[in-house]
Amino acid sequence: MEGGVNSYRDLQIWRAAMDLAVDCYDVTKAFPASETYGMTSQMRRSSSSVAANIAEGYGREHTSSFIQFLRIAQGSLKELETHAILCERVGLMFEADASRLLDRSSNLGKMLRAMIRSLQRKHQQ
Repeated sequence: MEGGVNSYRDLQIWRAAMDLAVDCYDVTKAFPASETYGMTSQMRRSSSSVAANIAEGYGREHTSSFIQFLRIAQGSLKELETHAILCERVGLMFEADASRLLDRSSNLGKMLRAMIRSLQRKHQQ
């Protein structure tokens, strides 16, 4: 795929997605037990889905498949952002935690868009 990349684990974008998921797990530890099967589960699943889709797409044989999985990762990222905003608004999450997650999400979103554009250019050549 890229020079010096032997695995999805070598991708900066995957590492950033993993960091976001770890941060999300840490933040949701403070949620009440009543949210275990609600927002805690939703946020953890959407955050882990971002990294998982990057990895799965990287493992596909075709660039077009990788691009599609990166788009799915974008959707999971938007889902996570929405959950973070809602959690902050209903008092499940401190504003500082929500802001940190949203900042990381924004940066990761930019990385995803840049990677998609780059792969699209290469695919069209």
